[in-house]
Amino acid sequence: MTGTGWNNVGHCSILGVMGGCPSLDFQHLSQYSLFGGITSEAFETIRPLIHIVHYESGEIIIEEGAVNDRLYCICEGSVEVVKRAVDERDGALRRIAEMRPGDTFGEMELIDIQPCAATVRATEETWALTLSNHDLYRVSKTDMKTYALIMMNLARELSRRIRRMDDLIAQHRL
Repeated sequence: MTGTGWNNVGHCSILGVMGGCPSLDFQHLSQYSLFGGITSEAFETIRPLIHIVHYESGEIIIEEGAVNDRLYCICEGSVEVVKRAVDERDGALRRIAEMRPGDTFGEMELIDIQPCAATVRATEETWALTLSNHDLYRVSKTDMKTYALIMMNLARELSRRIRRMDDLIAQHRL
């Protein structure tokens, strides 16, 4: 994994493509649900807290049962979410989701402060934005409105996932 903050142009630039990193300007990021409703001015205040990380295909980003202290938002590439089957004695991994640009993961651990519920692995070269739990706390202390918007956006995403899971459960129980 490689990572950098916004201001380190060794890997990424907010205005263009450098070293394989996708274009990550406010206009682009405002299309992602995580940043929905956030103004360009508010984005500028949180921009120094956002880091960009890179993963090669097959690389594990977070591992089930491990501690995670950050939220990820995919900006290029894709990942799979796999979970150990509870009814399998051999610990077989089951794929429960595939995520693409704009999708977020890691938010459950930030909210409930529990170990990772699943493993997330890059399925191709992947670039993601990260915000740590500590940095989100800093946003809450300096810009409560932006913090509230980010948390509401995360809550909406988690609600959508719960609805999808409800639908899957209903389909399999009939």
